[in-house]
Amino acid sequence: MAQAEEFGTELADFRRRVEELRSAPALPEADRLPALEAALLELHHAAEVLWPRYQELAAERHRGGPEEHHEHRLLRTLFQRLPVAVALLDRDTVVRRCNPAAGQVLGMRAGYATGRALTGSLAHGCRGAFRSQVAAVARGEGDRGLTVRLPGPPRHGGTALRASLTALRPPHEPGAIVLAVFQPAGPGAPGETGPAGPVAAVEREERRPDPSEAARGAELMDLLDGTTTALLGADSPKEVPQRVAEALYGRFADWVVVDAAVPGGALRRAAVLAPAGRLRDAVAGQDPSSWPPVVDAVRHGGTTLRVRPEDPGLLGRDGAGAPVLVRAEVGSLLCVPLSDGAGGPALGALTLLRTGDRRAFGLAETGAVERIARHVALALRGL
Repeated sequence: MAQAEEFGTELADFRRRVEELRSAPALPEADRLPALEAALLELHHAAEVLWPRYQELAAERHRGGPEEHHEHRLLRTLFQRLPVAVALLDRDTVVRRCNPAAGQVLGMRAGYATGRALTGSLAHGCRGAFRSQVAAVARGEGDRGLTVRLPGPPRHGGTALRASLTALRPPHEPGAIVLAVFQPAGPGAPGETGPAGPVAAVEREERRPDPSEAARGAELMDLLDGTTTALLGADSPKEVPQRVAEALYGRFADWVVVDAAVPGGALRRAAVLAPAGRLRDAVAGQDPSSWPPVVDAVRHGGTTLRVRPEDPGLLGRDGAGAPVLVRAEVGSLLCVPLSDGAGGPALGALTLLRTGDRRAFGLAETGAVERIARHVALALRGL
C-alpha cells in the first residue's frame, strides 16, 4: 500500500512538470531548446522509471493467497445467483459481466451480452438518457437512477424497469466501472403488468415454450407457397413489387419495402406496405440510397440481419429530420438483394421490418426470404 501511495505521489509530480512544459511553444525561441531537453528528460523518466514501477505494482495486485482466491469464488457465485438483474458496464454501456437474471430480463444470454452495448436491449427512446447517466456515474458524478423501457408496442410503452447505477473501482481495473441493477418500475409506470411487476412478466414470457421446429418449418413453407402464388399471378414485371409486398405484409413483417435498381445505378422505391400514417408516406417518398442496408444489398449483394439495431440513421430520416428507425420502433431488420443467382447485378432490395416486441427474424427465416428474393428477381426479369 505504501508503495502504491509513493508511486501515486511521484506520478502526480510528473504530471505537474509535464503541464508546465506544455507552454513551451509560447516561449521565446531562445528558451525553447532547454524546454525541449526537459521534455525529453521527462519522457525518458516515464519510460525507464514510471512504467517498470507500474508493471511491478500491477503484478503484485494479481498475486494473491488461497484466502483471496476463495473470496473471489464466493463473490462470483453470489453475483451469478442474485435473484435481481445485475450488470457491470463500462462508461460506453458495454457489458463487462451480467448475471443470468439480467440476461433473462434483457432477453439475451449472459455470454452473448458480454462485450455488447446494453443499450441495444432498450427501447430507442431510452438509449440516449441511459448512456448519458452511465457516463456521468463513471466520471464520478455520483449515483443515479432512471426508468428505462424494453422494446414493446408504442401504445403500451414497452416493459418499464428501474435502473439504479453506482460506480465501482475494482483493484485490478484501470478505471471505474458502473454497477447497474434493474428492478420492476413502480405501480402506474409505463409497462406495469400487474402485482408481480414487469420483470415477472418477462420471466413468464421467457419460460413460454417456443413453437416446435416442425411448426416453424410449415409456416415458412406456407410463406414460400403464398409468395410464389402471388408472383405467378402477376401480369407483368411492374406488378411484382406490390404483389410480393402484399404477400409478406402483416403475418410475416410489420413493414415491407421493395426498392428497384434503375439504369445508371440509381434506386427507386417500388412498394411500401406499413401501418397507415405520415411515417409510411415519408418512407415512400425517401431516396432508397439513404438506407445503407439497401445500398449494400444492391451494390455488393449482401444480406443484412439486425436485431435491435443501434444506429438510428440506418433507415434514413423523415421530413422532420427524425430517424425512421426510432419512429417505427424497429426491433429487427432484414434486407436481402433481389438477385436471380446467375451472377448478374442485383435488381433491387427487399427490406422487412418487425417492430415493438415482436419476435426477431431468425436464420431460418432469413434463408426463406433469400429464396423469395430470388423468385422475385426471376419474376422481374419476366422469366
